[in-house]
Amino acid sequence: MHGPASPGWLLVALCAATGAYCLLRMRSTVEEQRRAAGGEALMGFGMAAMAVPAAVLTPPRWAWLVYAAVFGTAALRALWAARAGPHHLHHLMGAFAMAYMAAAMAAAPGHHHGSGSSGTPLLTTALLLYFIGYVLLSGVRLVSVPVLAVDGGGRTGSPSWGDRPELAHACRLSMGIATVAMLITL
Repeated sequence: MHGPASPGWLLVALCAATGAYCLLRMRSTVEEQRRAAGGEALMGFGMAAMAVPAAVLTPPRWAWLVYAAVFGTAALRALWAARAGPHHLHHLMGAFAMAYMAAAMAAAPGHHHGSGSSGTPLLTTALLLYFIGYVLLSGVRLVSVPVLAVDGGGRTGSPSWGDRPELAHACRLSMGIATVAMLITL
């Protein structure tokens, strides 16, 4: 992505740490949580790879096309999963946003996508508004998440690291913030 190197490396670290925690969440005893964590790990590591500052590494056009294909496939999977419940729609939006950013970078490598007289594209603005709203709402939700959770056997107590709801919400919030940052620098 375009932008200064220092914030880019911080974004890489944030996304990689989020992806690593999502891998830990895949050890959960709750099947739905394991499935969601797998998709979120893909998003975290993919975002980390895409956020590497262009001054350090400028991927070839084909790499952006691969990113677009991977995230486009993830978006189609999320669309299919959305039939089961609306909570999958956010995964659809996240994967679509990543596919869109990768396609934009493939179409205009080395150029600032939003520059010129045309201004910011309408789709970028719509995605920014969605993710800013998501980040604000997630921040409010994070404040109200209980620290104790019920495990698979119906017992309450201190959950394992993979089953901590407040950490799962914090990961989703981190990825939302990273998406906003990446859309701004697009």
